[in-house]
Amino acid sequence: MRVIESSVITNTVKNLCITSNYCLNDDIFKALQEGLSTEESDIGKGILENIIENAKLAKTDEMPICQDTGMAVFFVEVGQDVHITGGSLTEAINEGVRRGYKEGYLRKSVVKDPIERVNTGDNTPAIIHYDIVDGDRIKILVAPKGFGSENMSGVKMLKPSDGIEGVKNFVIETVDKAGPNPCPPIVIGVGIGGTMEKAAILAKKALTRSIDVRSEIEYVRNLESELLQLINKLGIGPAGLGGRVTSLAVNVEVYPTHIAGLPVAVNINCHATRHAETII
Repeated sequence: MRVIESSVITNTVKNLCITSNYCLNDDIFKALQEGLSTEESDIGKGILENIIENAKLAKTDEMPICQDTGMAVFFVEVGQDVHITGGSLTEAINEGVRRGYKEGYLRKSVVKDPIERVNTGDNTPAIIHYDIVDGDRIKILVAPKGFGSENMSGVKMLKPSDGIEGVKNFVIETVDKAGPNPCPPIVIGVGIGGTMEKAAILAKKALTRSIDVRSEIEYVRNLESELLQLINKLGIGPAGLGGRVTSLAVNVEVYPTHIAGLPVAVNINCHATRHAETII
């Protein structure tokens, strides 16, 4: 049994929150540069140049990539041979968010109640998804999620007879309806299978996979490629002002489901697709 002090987790989370909001991931930055070389619209090229310059300045000057520093979403893998002392794991994570958003001068965007709308003042509570795994380590991944793109996401309970064409149609329909609102070029996470909530979590987690990595499942890999091509033919373009580069990538995750169902979730992320992770 390995013992980890909760303060170590808190400090780690604090640093992850700051880093993820200041530093755009390399795979996204590379894709933006590649998009600049393929974009045909002059306006689109100008927007991509501004996005790239913004990312550079955010990293060098240690400032947020975007004013919406998001709701802190965590995927945490907890080794079953780990024991936390000095407080609970959830409390330690939330305290790390609290400190990170204060010390990093990150916008506090969380309200205590969805109807009464009073800001908590420290960007907590975080959204935390736990997995219990083998071993004596804790893997922590944080993905700050802005709501300009989150609001454009969707879930649909398709019938099995809708098949893969139904999945494609729903993804395209969701992106087309979103238009300029999620700040394209976007990254799209798609979750297929499970139950309603499982599909949504799959779609969210898909956004944390490097866009340089394709699915190991052949039909899923083909689906990712086809959807990206279809989406970029919509003509929405950078910032929604027209062009070829509407999406940088489509990441699809699948999971077993019920014989009577075909749940599909589409989670859209803006060009500032941010996440950071570490293992304790």
